[in-house]
Amino acid sequence: MTSPILLNGLADVAGDYDAIFCDIWGVIHNGRQHFPPAYEALRRFKAERGPVILISNSPRPQADLINQLASLGIYEDGFSDVISSGDATREYLRQFAPQGPCWRIGPMRDDVLYQGIEIDLSGKPETATFISCSGPFDDENDTLDQYQHAFTIAAQRKIVMICANPDKVVQRGDKIIMCAGSLADLYASLGGPVIMAGKPYPPIYDLCYLSLERLAGKSIAKSKILAIGDGLPTDVLGANAQGLDLVFIAAGIHALEATDDAGLLDPLRLKTLLDVQMAHSKYVADALRWSA
Repeated sequence: MTSPILLNGLADVAGDYDAIFCDIWGVIHNGRQHFPPAYEALRRFKAERGPVILISNSPRPQADLINQLASLGIYEDGFSDVISSGDATREYLRQFAPQGPCWRIGPMRDDVLYQGIEIDLSGKPETATFISCSGPFDDENDTLDQYQHAFTIAAQRKIVMICANPDKVVQRGDKIIMCAGSLADLYASLGGPVIMAGKPYPPIYDLCYLSLERLAGKSIAKSKILAIGDGLPTDVLGANAQGLDLVFIAAGIHALEATDDAGLLDPLRLKTLLDVQMAHSKYVADALRWSA
């Protein structure tokens, strides 16, 4: 496949697009602080070109995610709407809730995922009719091994896991943190059925297109939408499946695979990384910024 074009900044290509679908974590913040150049790039695009929709695999619904962004210093001058995996996942939860008890896996902070839904969260591996997984119970310390036994029980019963966050890992400050996608992979490897609504799967993009049409007052061709993200199995493959041009922020969670010893993007390593996944990206950058 053709090697990506190295971008100096979003200004290089902004005039070619009418809207942006931009990942959040790893692109505009790291969970501890926001990245001012990335924030400024989105502010400029929104002011000068068109809508900016933030598209996140966070299990948190939109309102809670917007509050989190504000706490990190990211406000609505930098985005037009926020669509989360949590928003898309809630539709699946509403469908499955009448079946009976749900085994809820995830930290207490993710309980906003269930607000307003009549759902029984008392289920266990032996009794639940389905699983809702928003992440590890303790993402700072848990390991996959801790879930093996319980997942084996649930997988043998063939109950569905609804994974609210397809991300496998995320960077929080200077740490790499395990996400729900890693747990879903383990469950699937044991024979358990898994469904997901976030990137790279269609439901979250369907919500983005609906939002974009509302914001723009018309339908915008996919050729005029630019996706931006740092996750190969989520952002890159999601954009590829949707037929969207992409800026791959390759110096984030894939830095070890895509950069040289000096931390600079290595074209050969980058192309190998993409080719292994049969993925492609029109553009690549080490970080999101408006101009060099």
